[in-house]
Formats: sequence, C-alpha cells, structure tokens
Amino acid sequence: MNVLLWLAAILLILMIIIGGNKGKRSFIAIFLNFGVLFFTVFIMTIPQADPIIITLIASTVISCINLFYINELNKKTITAFISTIITVVILLFFILILTENAMIQGFGAEEAEELSVFSLYIGVDFVKIAASVIIMSTIGAITDTAIAISSPMREMFQHHPSISRKELFAFGISIGKDILGTSTNTLFFAFFGGYLALLIWFKDLSYTLEEIVNSKIFSAEIITIFCAGIGVALIIPITAWINSYFLTKTKSKKENH
Repeated sequence: MNVLLWLAAILLILMIIIGGNKGKRSFIAIFLNFGVLFFTVFIMTIPQADPIIITLIASTVISCINLFYINELNKKTITAFISTIITVVILLFFILILTENAMIQGFGAEEAEELSVFSLYIGVDFVKIAASVIIMSTIGAITDTAIAISSPMREMFQHHPSISRKELFAFGISIGKDILGTSTNTLFFAFFGGYLALLIWFKDLSYTLEEIVNSKIFSAEIITIFCAGIGVALIIPITAWINSYFLTKTKSKKENH
C-alpha cells in the first residue's frame, strides 16, 4: 500500500510540475474514470440492464471527463466530443456484429477449470459484454486522437483565418497520419504487455501457432487491438471534417454580418 501511495504521489508531483493545473485535473481524472468504470461493471451485472446502452452512457461520461474536465469547455473540446461519440456509435455497431460472428464472447477452454465451480446461467448477454469491453478499451485512445487533431486545427484557423475548408480538412488529415502510426502501436504494445504472461503460458503448454491463433483468449485480444486501431483511424477523418466544417462555418457567419 505504501508503494502505491508513493507512486501516486510521484505521479501527481510530476503532473503538476509539468502540466500545472491541467496536470492536476488530469491526475484527478484518472480516479474519476476509474469510478465510472467500476460503476459500469457493477451495473452490467444486473440482468435487466442493457450493456450497450450502459457502454454508450459510460463512454459519454468518460469523454466528458477527458475532454471538458481536463481541457475545459471550448470549441475544440466540443468538436472533439462530437467526433468521439459519432465514432463510438459507429464502432459499437461494427464490433457487435463482429463479436457475434467471431464467437469470442464468453470464456476460453483455458478458463474452464477456474469457472467449473460457478454457474454460467447469470442472465448476461456475453456478446454485448464482449462488445462493451472492446469499446471501453478503446475510448481513451479515441478521445486522445480527437483532441490531438482538434486543437492544432483550431490553432491553424486562428493564425490563418482565410484558409479554406478543404485546406483545413487536409491539414487535419495530415496531423492524423502522424498520430495514426504511433497510436496503433501504443495500443498494440499496451494490450500485449498486459498479456505477456499469457503468451509465456501458451509456450509452457507447448501450444502450436495454430492453437494459439485459434484460442478464444488470444483471438479476443487481437480483435480488440484491431478494433481499437479501426477506431483511431475512423476518428481522424471524422474529427477533421467536423472541425473544418464548424470553423469555416463560423467564419462565413462573421463575414455575412
């Protein structure tokens, strides 16, 4: 417990020194997001609750915390928020179809022994749960990409107000291209870093490459990585278009007046 407190204190001090008030808000946001996730998991155990609706609500709350609480309420965070919600809705329906067809919901054979003493008839739709898990795993990367594109686009517009909508959109896409590679690789190493022990376990069990690839646990993680990458790729043109539309529309209104 002392180690956790020390690490939290070091992180808080560094975030305040480097980020100032925004760094302090970012630190608090970590615990707020944890609270949202904990509450979401608790609600999902209720049989009458729809995991998809809960996921959409949770994603909205997390987006509000990450965008409005940390970066305050302004035009760049509003457009980033709209882009995030649109992307999450598109991605959620895609993942729901994918999860059902890929059959990655539920538990793998490797987990059967630990679950043998429990009842699996708990009245929960595991297809929706699997889709919700993937969305909750990607929401952070999606909001980060949205604000990372929205902020410089707004700066570009302020310094060059005569820029056209097409040029501003192209600028946003250009930023997105730089972000896409690093974001997808970050997601890849984050997921595989967490499941490194699983890969070692597969090796100790002498699994063949075919058995590893067809394992439900491994397949679920790979699909999560791909879906997260798709979410990051999707939000780039969506954010670029929404920002270029709203910024140039505001300019047109001012010119008409």
